[in-house]
Amino acid sequence: MCDNVDIAIIGGSGIYDVDLLDRVKELDIDTPFGKPSDTITVGEHGDTKVSFLPRHGPGHRYSPSEVPYRANIFALKKLGVKRIISVSAVGSLREDYAPLDIVVPDQLYDHTRLRKNTFFEDGIVVHMGFADPFCPEMSRLVVDVASSKGYSIKEGGTYICMEGPQFSTRAESLVYQKLGFDIIGMTAIPEAKLAREAEICYSMIATVTDYDVWKDEDVTIEAIIENAMKNEVAVKDVISSVIKKIPSQRYCSCKDALNGAITTESSMIPDETLKRLHPLIGRYMEQ
Repeated sequence: MCDNVDIAIIGGSGIYDVDLLDRVKELDIDTPFGKPSDTITVGEHGDTKVSFLPRHGPGHRYSPSEVPYRANIFALKKLGVKRIISVSAVGSLREDYAPLDIVVPDQLYDHTRLRKNTFFEDGIVVHMGFADPFCPEMSRLVVDVASSKGYSIKEGGTYICMEGPQFSTRAESLVYQKLGFDIIGMTAIPEAKLAREAEICYSMIATVTDYDVWKDEDVTIEAIIENAMKNEVAVKDVISSVIKKIPSQRYCSCKDALNGAITTESSMIPDETLKRLHPLIGRYMEQ
């Protein structure tokens, strides 16, 4: 299945729908990893086909540990998606990354422990490079667009992904801060890892909603949603302009992430596994 949808937007807290698209339709997609969080909205933004998927499902039904990440990314791959713009609400671990700032992180630290973080199992091993988890081309474009529009944008920073769904203790928050992390959230992992395995460029617009609890301030979901909603107009404005500026060709290494990374000898990979993962590895198996 391929609808030639070039770009996907994954919405997080505060971004549950997208009104940037015309001629929309809803697609109910099956994957070997189950159903995605919701039907995928596909439409047009100018001359570009764009899809939208709410990460937490309609009505925010999925907690961070329960989001069907593998189904989400696999479904987007089946649509032909080459670039993902992920929207995520985050807490700040530094004074100068203030609530309502937009952060475009360039690094990730995985502090989760309960999530499936690879497509590759059942007779296939893939050791893929992941040194730079966000696509530099897409991140650069997001920063340039947001800066040109005058938004308070922070370029770079390390996002620590915690398990959740509870927020940090003060002790944890202080440790994360002392370790040099910049922002904290619950959903970038395994989303970014799976996007790289699918050879999809992955960038993030992280909206700061709070100072976590290192600053002796309590964090509540009400405050997070309120600040995320305040940034909704800015986020959609940035996304709209980014879509218009995305080049047709990709020159980053994301597009060939699996090249040389499939460790298992092709003749030893079970036929069922090859069939199931064909949208991801088909072009390498046919060489």
